[in-house]
Amino acid sequence: MIKTSELKAKEIINVSNGQRLGMIEDIDIDLAAGKINGIIVPKEEKVLKLFRENNNLYISWSNIEKIGEDVILVTINDGLEQSNT
Repeated sequence: MIKTSELKAKEIINVSNGQRLGMIEDIDIDLAAGKINGIIVPKEEKVLKLFRENNNLYISWSNIEKIGEDVILVTINDGLEQSNT
């Protein structure tokens, strides 16, 4: 079993294009069903967030291919979901 704090310490990599997406900022959990729906990754550096609208990437749990020791591999095409959380 993996803790959410351990998930947040892993870097997210898109295997479709090799792009580093960053680290997990938040996790969307359905407590009633006891499952993770997705993860939220900041779209830009935290320093820039002070001056910009809160723009994040929402990655559905179904897009996660593999959780490794240091990274989480996801498959995302160009149509990335955006979240204003």
